Amino acid sequence: MGPAVGLQHYLLVSAMVFGAGMAVVICRRNAVAVLMGVELILNAAALNFIAFGRFVGSTRTLHPELTGQAVAIFVIVLAAAEAAVALAIVLNLYNHFETVDVDQPTMLRE
Repeated sequence: MGPAVGLQHYLLVSAMVFGAGMAVVICRRNAVAVLMGVELILNAAALNFIAFGRFVGSTRTLHPELTGQAVAIFVIVLAAAEAAVALAIVLNLYNHFETVDVDQPTMLRE
């Protein structure tokens, strides 16, 4: 049997996903790509919550391993709401300026 997967493995994967998300947010100019980077960052946070809930669960609660999962579900719901609002903003941006490049619009009103 192979080595057990520990907390540090989950944290390493989460750090790589977070780094990829930050790289996309910083380097891309396309609004849709920036939104995907933000989603990667939120997924890295959810993975951290689940990992810490599983490995460092509090002994004061009835089901300590479910605490991280409950917070992760909240993060997923938050990410879905953020994606819906941000996509509406991107569509409005495209209808008004005919581009999804985040550097093009310089004025909020004309």
